Amino acid sequence: MKIVKHLLDTKPSRVISVSENISVLDALKVMTEKNISAVLVMESDQLRGIFTERDYARKIILQGKASKDTLIKEAMTPNPITISPADNIDFCMELMTEKHIRHLPVVANGEVKGMVSIGDVVKFIIEDQKQTISQLESYISG
Repeated sequence: MKIVKHLLDTKPSRVISVSENISVLDALKVMTEKNISAVLVMESDQLRGIFTERDYARKIILQGKASKDTLIKEAMTPNPITISPADNIDFCMELMTEKHIRHLPVVANGEVKGMVSIGDVVKFIIEDQKQTISQLESYISG
């Protein structure tokens, strides 16, 4: 069974986060610099929320707010749904589909271990299926 830990092992081990007291503009700059579409919001190593491009569109742009004058804590999604490293990859896909979310912070014993995106999950599943097909082809021809 493929679990989140296996997926995290294929990614660089980095947690990109911002403080809840920075401006939305500064968070967007971090997201642009790191080429990511979501960033964790943390205070003293504690997960407070997540800020995504969707949050920006819905809570800033469509509300007519200014990015430089709005703090992340006003625009983030607080208490995001999280997963553990031991969760099944299929469970993650179901959760993302059911809840209409694209990012899941990975938390173990209160510590953030990383984040999994829908793109990460799809790529991981495709690679796993390719490996299974290759093994089946070897078995059939062998």
